[in-house]
Amino acid sequence: MRFDIFSVFPSYLNSLRLSLVGKATEGGSIDIQVHDLRDWTEDRHRTVDDTPVGGGAGMVMRADIWGKALDTAFDADLGTDSPRRVLAIPTPAGYPLTQEICVDLAERCDQIVIACGRYEGIDARVASHYEKLEGVEVFEFSLGDYVLNGGEVAALALVEAVARLVPGVIGNPESLVEESHGSAGLLEYPSYTRPLDWRGESVPAILTSGDHGRVARWQRDEALRKTALRRPDMIAALEAADLDRRDRAALGQHGWYWPKKAEIGMHPFKPVAEIPTNTDAAGDYSELAARTFPDACPKGMSDADIQAFIAKNLSVEAFQNYISSEGWVLVGVRDHDGCLIAYSLCLVPEGDGAAGADEGAPVDAELADGPRIGPLVEMSKFYLDRPWRGSGLAGLLMTATLQELASATRSWERPYVWLGTNRGNSRAQALYTKLGFEPVGSRSFLVGEQNNEDIVMARTLDVTY
Repeated sequence: MRFDIFSVFPSYLNSLRLSLVGKATEGGSIDIQVHDLRDWTEDRHRTVDDTPVGGGAGMVMRADIWGKALDTAFDADLGTDSPRRVLAIPTPAGYPLTQEICVDLAERCDQIVIACGRYEGIDARVASHYEKLEGVEVFEFSLGDYVLNGGEVAALALVEAVARLVPGVIGNPESLVEESHGSAGLLEYPSYTRPLDWRGESVPAILTSGDHGRVARWQRDEALRKTALRRPDMIAALEAADLDRRDRAALGQHGWYWPKKAEIGMHPFKPVAEIPTNTDAAGDYSELAARTFPDACPKGMSDADIQAFIAKNLSVEAFQNYISSEGWVLVGVRDHDGCLIAYSLCLVPEGDGAAGADEGAPVDAELADGPRIGPLVEMSKFYLDRPWRGSGLAGLLMTATLQELASATRSWERPYVWLGTNRGNSRAQALYTKLGFEPVGSRSFLVGEQNNEDIVMARTLDVTY
């Protein structure tokens, strides 16, 4: 791999003689040639720029000077019949430089010629000319959304980013896998060394446990956490097939989900919680409610009774009322395509919660280790569409619901939220227990003409579980 770097400040690039890049140059793994652009000038002032045609601020670097300089680099014999040559031009208007691009250059490129512009940049005809030249690729690149005084800093970054991927430059190739933007596709987990305690900060105990399996899991979870928080675009690009159950659980803590039985290759995404204020959304909620309500009904309940309940309580008109009426709190969750995949419906009684709840509220319910509670906030509905059950999405829906309820009951002294679930629905009871609810009593609940025995569960109205 050969690098030719052209600059009007060649000494700026002296740092390439240091560290691993300098050692790799001495060892022959890479070849770095730094050139002074002014060597191709012919006037006594060694002029490389001129005023912009058409007017404007600043000076523009001349195409004729650059052309003579770059031609000498591309005329170099690289010892191969069809070398891949790239002209890299740092510019704030360029394509973002990524690890993927650096890997491609390190693996498939024979020569990278870097043109370090200054002032208002290089005459645009330079890039245009070499794009048309057979055997040369032009890559205009940017380090980020900011402007530097010249291209030298970007040139240093490109050389180091590419050179370290060339075989023989990095001593331990495994470090390239785990590092940020490596082949694992994640930001790197935090690193520590001795002393174990420093200024009140301690190394995480798990790293000194000697349990290599737990250490590896911790490192993986930390890499997922950091990437989810700082670079969500990288999470969205992960291969779903490479993520195991523990990976999915870790990402779920930061709002990234898949359906329980995700299709092979399906990427994780962040569902969006909403509080509908427009009754136009009622149709989406009614459709989801009608599809999911039968799954919560006990075996043996007649279809006629189920459909009668849906028609009365879960119709489009009913949800229009829930959306527009005071006291009802409707929360939905939509996927990346905008489809409604989960919802909750709660009734907040007027006043301080001492009265006004629906018939069937657990007036006589009593917490196992707490005070007697009265009819406070009723969680009437809490449903996930079938593909999303067991995905962890219930936690997102519950948190969004509790946050909205907490806002609605801010003046209450000790609000509780309660719900009723069919006594035979052990799956639902297990979910609600996981979400912080505990059994406090029972109630009878009519669906059509059939009386159902519900377990009543309750929890404090905060946003932790």
